[in-house]
Amino acid sequence: MKHKWSIGLMTGTVNDGFIDVAALKTDGHKIIEYGPFELIPYEDKNIQSKIIKTFKAAQKWQFENMEPSIFAETEKLISLEQSVAVNKFIHKFNIKREDISCIGFHGLTVLHQAPLGNMEGKTKQLGDGNLMANFLKIPVVNDFRSNDMLNGGQGAPLAPIYHLAVSKYINKKNIIILNIGGVSNITYIGEDDTLVAFDTGPGNAPINDFVSKKNSGHMDINGDFAAKGSINFDFINSFLSHPYFELNYPKSLDRDQFSYDQIDEMSLEDGCATLTKLIGENVSKAIDLLPNRPESIIVSGGGRKNLSIMKVLSESTNIKSESIEKYGLRGDAIEAEAFAFLAVRSFMNLPLSYPTTTGVTKPLIGGKINQLN
Repeated sequence: MKHKWSIGLMTGTVNDGFIDVAALKTDGHKIIEYGPFELIPYEDKNIQSKIIKTFKAAQKWQFENMEPSIFAETEKLISLEQSVAVNKFIHKFNIKREDISCIGFHGLTVLHQAPLGNMEGKTKQLGDGNLMANFLKIPVVNDFRSNDMLNGGQGAPLAPIYHLAVSKYINKKNIIILNIGGVSNITYIGEDDTLVAFDTGPGNAPINDFVSKKNSGHMDINGDFAAKGSINFDFINSFLSHPYFELNYPKSLDRDQFSYDQIDEMSLEDGCATLTKLIGENVSKAIDLLPNRPESIIVSGGGRKNLSIMKVLSESTNIKSESIEKYGLRGDAIEAEAFAFLAVRSFMNLPLSYPTTTGVTKPLIGGKINQLN
């Protein structure tokens, strides 16, 4: 049987100005072939400031009353921009439309409220799958999280079932795959394919926001600012006293769930050093919740490029932390690949989420399939 390409698109909560585009072939269970991957910049150079305004509007909205009008504007903009990015991608790598089965379009998460007690969880991703499907003339799967939350799940993380396929591809067990994006999340894969996953705490987002506030760029490139700073352990100890870090999995976070007001008073270097150490410490606390202690941490996402983050990970956890590139994979591509993989599973009516990943009562399908009009 000839398998077709599935293309995954991801823009996380980091707002780095790029669209992650990746292609792979899968039968919905295993990875058959990895295709090309590209970070494609948005064409509209004002889109980052538009996204920041959208995040701020979402924080004021909090799922109450009518959605802010900026949501519809941003949704159309990113849907068209990402459609154009797919066109560029398939032309550059000479992939024919008839050789593409589907596109997994995650969209932009602007607000995520995990379920709490008897309160139902809610999530909002911006992305018009129907617009994209008809623009590209290729079926599109989007809205991956809603069905999970309607059935009592956290809505995140969704990548674990792909991480299980990755662990089989590289033949490694009793590991953590740690994704450090705007939020940090882990997938633990045990010897018997036990799958446990949850958001551990802040990732790159507060560092990027802090650097932007200090008018020093959009991120701490290579962790250079953090390397020159001093860590404020009083802030870290206070921060980690938040009930979230003692809560058992499954659990998930919104990008802006915590307050970082105290950090604003610190110097650029000290603030970056403190927020960087916070990543290592929240991952360490997360490991304490796992059924077994992992042998190694395999790191994906933008955080693996930050040398200061990689250093504190090993120091805080006392476990060897390695970039996923060591295993011949692409750390920037993992999330986009995951949604290419999940899109195929959606078409096949295979589960995307599980009791030990999002907290649903049974394995659950998800995703909205947009066929051509």
